[in-house]
Amino acid sequence: MNQKIIVAGIGTDTGKTVASAILCKALKADYWKPVQAGDLENTDSNKVKRWSPETIIHPEAYRLTQPMSPHAAAAIDNVTIEESGLQIPTTNNSLIIELAGGLMVPMRTDFLNIDWVASTGLPVILVADYYLGSINHTLLSLYALKSQNIPLMGIIFNGEKNQSTYEVIIKRSNAKCILEIETEEKITSKMIEKYAAKLTFI
Repeated sequence: MNQKIIVAGIGTDTGKTVASAILCKALKADYWKPVQAGDLENTDSNKVKRWSPETIIHPEAYRLTQPMSPHAAAAIDNVTIEESGLQIPTTNNSLIIELAGGLMVPMRTDFLNIDWVASTGLPVILVADYYLGSINHTLLSLYALKSQNIPLMGIIFNGEKNQSTYEVIIKRSNAKCILEIETEEKITSKMIEKYAAKLTFI
């Protein structure tokens, strides 16, 4: 069954792009990042294509030059991110959609990532890292999803495991862990394949 799934992070640099590549590999899914802010020479779309070469990449709706919150980057580029510009690509395959940043990141001052996610009706996979403060950020993200009646497919944990952190998040939220990505020296297509085989919700 073809699925459309949104990948959200609990913050910046939590491993969303690696998780997205793994999901693309496992589901034989296409990939779409609606908003790319900064690093236009090595975008997240480029990375997913490098790590999962067979994945079909759909062009970003907005390509912003500055590595900032989308609303701020758009203002510098004299661009306004509009809901009408965020049309989900048509495909016969499953589709992985990677957000720019966390759920409360603004695309405009009056339009957050979570507002768009709620409007799509699509389920979310949340990517969490084990940094100090990640319990708070993860549980707040889960509460935000619940408050908007956004379905959660599960959590992908990324980085060196902290068992105490893991247990608090899972017990408090009753969310399902669908994958644990360990700290890796280098991200390669073989690494992506390894974790794609470990996904538990497919």
